[in-house]
Amino acid sequence: MGLTRVLGGTGSPPPTRAVEVLRAGSAVLVLGVAVPVCLAAGAEAGAAWRPAAALALAVVQAAVLWWVVGRPAVVLLVSALLGSAMWLLFPALSLTGALLGAQLALCVLSALRPVRTSRWGLLGMLALAPLAFAGGGVLSLVTQLLAAALAWTAGQWRRAQQQHLAAETRRAVAEERARIAREVHDVVAHTVSVMVIQASAADDVFDADPEQARRALRAIDDAGRSALGELRLLLRAEAGEEGGAGGDGRRPRPGLGDLGELAVGARAAGLDVELHEEGWGPTPPAAVDLAGYRIVQEALTNTLRHAGASRARVSVCRDEEFVRIHVSDNGRPGGRSWRSAGSGRGLAGMRERAALLGGTLEAGPGPDGGFEVRAVLPIRYAS
Repeated sequence: MGLTRVLGGTGSPPPTRAVEVLRAGSAVLVLGVAVPVCLAAGAEAGAAWRPAAALALAVVQAAVLWWVVGRPAVVLLVSALLGSAMWLLFPALSLTGALLGAQLALCVLSALRPVRTSRWGLLGMLALAPLAFAGGGVLSLVTQLLAAALAWTAGQWRRAQQQHLAAETRRAVAEERARIAREVHDVVAHTVSVMVIQASAADDVFDADPEQARRALRAIDDAGRSALGELRLLLRAEAGEEGGAGGDGRRPRPGLGDLGELAVGARAAGLDVELHEEGWGPTPPAAVDLAGYRIVQEALTNTLRHAGASRARVSVCRDEEFVRIHVSDNGRPGGRSWRSAGSGRGLAGMRERAALLGGTLEAGPGPDGGFEVRAVLPIRYAS
């Protein structure tokens, strides 16, 4: 049963190192059981030819196990025939001991092949039980039945373990894809909102105030370039490259230290943003730093798109344990339905970000009108 630890995933061979360990361990077990018994009984019998023949069959059985991973069903059949021949030639070796190679092959078959395939191997091994009864009585019969059942069950346990691991891997991949989708949404949604508002403003004053229209167009250009830079950085990071400012001049992934730049972009879109930061403590982990930035970014984006607000206030307080974020605006009471907004991807993504870090996020109408978002992110989050 211990050898099942080296078996790989279901339906495919395990890693090369594990295969080597399995082959060597199986051969040692088969020879370790057969050789001492054959030598001891052979000496007592005056070195008769039967123990020697049984030893030769044991060596062949150990050699056949070389292919146990690639062809477990064939190896099981051959090992069962060789083991039965060993027992017929040399009854001093119990049938269970003679069939040890077949039991190992059954364990591998059960771990690597579907149940509909491995159960036939189990039934074949159980069908040999009458031979055990004929040679050693009830005790040998029970031993043979238990050995076959345990070998098959050990393989099933390993198979279930690998299926669970595969499911965990698939879930992790799905979560990672969702996280990347949120990152892309955060970058694109905020930037497009700013660009749409600036384009509308430029169109309104294009003839009356060409200079202001040019400023709006430059703001659109800056927002687009910023979004492209963030998307490139995101794709590089997901491809395994290091973040941060490198030799290519690309800026690092944004964090709470970049809220001033975020506020400038919102002001350029016509929203008067008041930024208030206080407190000091340990530098937040990168995940918390990025999540805080994205929460503020999404809150301002929602304000620009839905609230009809002219003013917003962003407050970030940090202490030894938490980063507390509060974003509020003076939007019209009817300018946004917070219930419908809260069911959208933006606010749902913010809540999920906070929850993944062990924090909380609340969003809804403010006590004095408008809309507000409150988030609490633990600095020492549970990873």
